[in-house]
Amino acid sequence: MDNSFWKAGHRPTLIASFLYFDLAFMVWVMLGPLGVQIAGDLGLTHAQKGMMVATPVLAGALLRIVMGLMVDHLKPKLTGAIGQLVVMVSLFVAWYVGVQTYEQTLILGIFLGVAGASFAVALPLASRWYPPEHQGTALGIAGAGNSGTALAALIAPSLAIAYGWTNVFGLALIPLLVVFVFYMVAAKDSPECPPPKSLAEYLKVLKDSDAWWFMFFYSVTFGGFVGLASSLTIYFNIQYGLDAKTAGFFTAACVFAGSLVRPIGGNVADRIGGIKSLSVMYVFAAIFLAIVSIGLPEAWMALLAFVGAMLALGMGNGAVFQLVPQRFRKEIGVMTGLVGMAGGIGGFYLASSLGYAKQLTGSYQIGFLIFAALALLALAGLSAVKNRWRTTWGAAHLTAAKI
Repeated sequence: MDNSFWKAGHRPTLIASFLYFDLAFMVWVMLGPLGVQIAGDLGLTHAQKGMMVATPVLAGALLRIVMGLMVDHLKPKLTGAIGQLVVMVSLFVAWYVGVQTYEQTLILGIFLGVAGASFAVALPLASRWYPPEHQGTALGIAGAGNSGTALAALIAPSLAIAYGWTNVFGLALIPLLVVFVFYMVAAKDSPECPPPKSLAEYLKVLKDSDAWWFMFFYSVTFGGFVGLASSLTIYFNIQYGLDAKTAGFFTAACVFAGSLVRPIGGNVADRIGGIKSLSVMYVFAAIFLAIVSIGLPEAWMALLAFVGAMLALGMGNGAVFQLVPQRFRKEIGVMTGLVGMAGGIGGFYLASSLGYAKQLTGSYQIGFLIFAALALLALAGLSAVKNRWRTTWGAAHLTAAKI
């Protein structure tokens, strides 16, 4: 990372974006790491476990559209503040009143989806401060807030054992309040925020085939990442008999791998081009997911395979968002929402399908195999559009960024 990056943009906003994103993602996937204890107390089936961890992912996906629109009308900082307050109130209610039924876990999951929608706020808040040649790095750093999913997997099961899983919702409020205060003090909206547009103008973006391609590409990279982050604690518990705490540690290792390399993925994409970087990541993701799908006999083998898959998916996330601002810089708010929505839908599919696969076939493996096939399909799609992209909006005479 060269010094010119740190001279550009607004560092306090970048840090605030990362912290907001990090804590939001921590609570977004919280039901996954707590899933072993919740399912045991509420007597959930495999399919219900899958839906419980998938509901916040789907809610977050759909709410990203709303948050994306709010970003361009209210500006990112205010939108983020509103989102954080909604999440904190919902966690307080869950802690104070309690969660006693499967249906109540789904209701809580919908409100936790607001935290997942932070994606549509944190990334524009950071990216609008940086020029095209630094978009991959800036968005990679802000997007490394994905590591919040690892914090949930690492800490939540242990806290649930010590204090009870309901009290984990209350304990989560402590870091959320600290970050909220820092966010309000440090974050600033870029002076280059584009003027708000009507809903009809936003929907015009969907008439552009490139928007759909980006949505599909991200549904695989981020969908794979968040789907696994939400599901692996339950998977390791059921598939290999690991206790909730150990399963959480295994999941945290996988998620940390995918989260921490997102900035690297963005930086690599800045250097060699997002298309080339993303192509390589799809290949590796497909290979590792296919390896998992054969049903590895030992938990440590599965851990290594999942770490490999998450490394590829995490770097792929960074690569996708190196490309998006180059193509849709003026529509970055709504495109972040649309692409993020697609990523969440991919995660919902993976998390829910794993639960249904286990219930219907007695095995998780078909769910992993299908997602590996989707990675190869995404690679084929990227190969189909790369020449057009490199000779139109990504041409060297039109942008300083490598495509």
